[in-house]
Amino acid sequence: MSLKWTDTLDIAIALDEAHPDVDPRYVNFVDLRDWTLALEEFDDDPAHSGEKILEAIQGTWINERE
Repeated sequence: MSLKWTDTLDIAIALDEAHPDVDPRYVNFVDLRDWTLALEEFDDDPAHSGEKILEAIQGTWINERE
């Protein structure tokens, strides 16, 4: 399965597994974008990331962690 920017829940789960020691509340968008692009399953255009998408990923990751 390949991940796209709109797969916020799947991306959040993958990020949580890849970075278990990170508190998602304090991740900046530059790191969040880089970490998402580095996910093995991720396959989408890097240019399609924007603040709203990154906010959605971060919010979902925070909710998953809680």
